[in-house]
Amino acid sequence: MCMRCVEVSRRSMLAGGGVLAASLATGAAQARISPRAMVPLIGPGYHPTDQDEKGLWAQMDRVEEEVAGSNLMIKDPALVSYLQDIIGRVGGPAARDMRIYLAHIPDFNAVMFPSGFTVIFSGLLLRARNEAQLAGVIAHESAHFLRRHMIRLWRDMKRKSDIFAIGSMIAGVGGAGAGVATGDLVQLAQLGTILSLFKYNRTMEAEADAMSALLMAQAGYPPMEAANVWQQLIGEADATARYRRKQRRRGSLFDTHPSPHSRMADLRASAAEMTVPGRVYDNHRARYLSKIAPIRAMLLDDQVKLNDPGGSQYLIETLAQDGWNGLLRFYEGEIWRLRNRSGDDRRAAQSYAIAVAYPDAPAEAWRWHGLTLHKEGRRGEASAALSRYLQMKPAAPDAPFIRQMIVG
Repeated sequence: MCMRCVEVSRRSMLAGGGVLAASLATGAAQARISPRAMVPLIGPGYHPTDQDEKGLWAQMDRVEEEVAGSNLMIKDPALVSYLQDIIGRVGGPAARDMRIYLAHIPDFNAVMFPSGFTVIFSGLLLRARNEAQLAGVIAHESAHFLRRHMIRLWRDMKRKSDIFAIGSMIAGVGGAGAGVATGDLVQLAQLGTILSLFKYNRTMEAEADAMSALLMAQAGYPPMEAANVWQQLIGEADATARYRRKQRRRGSLFDTHPSPHSRMADLRASAAEMTVPGRVYDNHRARYLSKIAPIRAMLLDDQVKLNDPGGSQYLIETLAQDGWNGLLRFYEGEIWRLRNRSGDDRRAAQSYAIAVAYPDAPAEAWRWHGLTLHKEGRRGEASAALSRYLQMKPAAPDAPFIRQMIVG
C-alpha cells in the first residue's frame, strides 16, 4: 500500500475526531477501581434482547461486513489467526464470540465495536514489544464490551441526540464500495466519526483499565505490561513534541487525559494487585516476534515515512531495549536519510554501516551502505556492498542501475 493512502486515512481519522485511538489511551481514570471488583456483564453466546441494542447490533453487522472487505485490512491468515488466539485468551467469558481484524494504518490504535468485533491498527503491532503488551490493549478493549459500556453510551446518546441523524450516519458506512482504495479511505473516515460518538467517560475507562489487569492475570500474562505500554506511549508523544518544539498535537491520544502519569500510576497499582508474588511470568516476546516477523519491515517502513523523526527515533530506541538488530539499525538510518538535514547523511551512513554487521540486515541496508560508500569515493568497498545487495535481491527494480555502478 502506498504511504500516500496510509497518510490520507490517518488524517481522515484525526479529522473525524475519533482518532480510533485505543480506548486504553482515551479518557482519564479518577479513583482507581480494584480489578477484583470487575465482573463481566456478558457471558458466552450473548445476543441482545432489547430492541434498541438489537438495532445497534444490526447496524454494526453492516459495519463489520465493510471492514472485513476493506483493502486497508491485512489479510494474512496466520497473523490474523494469531491475533484471534490472543483475544481468545483475554476476551473473558465472551471470548469465543469476538472477532478481530488488522488494519494497515501506522497508528497506535485498537477498538472494540458494540457487537464484539475488534479492529487493530498495524502501528500497535510495531509498538508492542511482546505479546503481553498487545494482549493488554486487547484485554482493555474486551473489558469495554464485557462491561457493556457501548450500549450504555448508545442509550445516553439517544436521550441527548437526534437518533435518526446518528442512525443515518452509521448506515452511511456502507456507502463506500469495498475493494476501491479511495472508497476504503472514506469508510475509515466514516468509522472515525462513528467511533467518536463512543467516547468513554472516566469511570468506564477506569473500569476497563482495572478489568484488563484481571483478564491479563487470568490468562497468565504479566499484568504490568499494560502499564509499560502506557509509559512508552507517553515517551513517544513527548519525543514528538520535543522535536516539533511544541506541545502534544491536538487530536492525540492524550487529549481527554489531563494526567497521563496519574493514570500510569493507577495501571501499575492494579497490575501489582493482580501479580502473584514469586510467580514467574512469560511475556511471550519470542513468540510475538516470530509471528510479526513477516511484516515487521513493513511496519517500520510505514513509521519512518510519517515525517515524525522524534517519535520514530524514540520508538526504535525503545524497541532496541530488547536488543539491536540489523533491521532496527537500517530504519534508524532511514529516519535521518529521509529527514535530510545538515549532517543527516553522515548519521544515516553510520547506521547503515552498523546495520550490515548484523546477520539479519535487510538487502536495502547493503544497498544504502554501498551507495554512501560510493559517494565517499570508496569504490572497492561500495562495489562489494552493492554486489551483496544484488545477491540478496537479484530482481530488484534498480538492479540494472546498480550493476552499471559496480562495472563503472
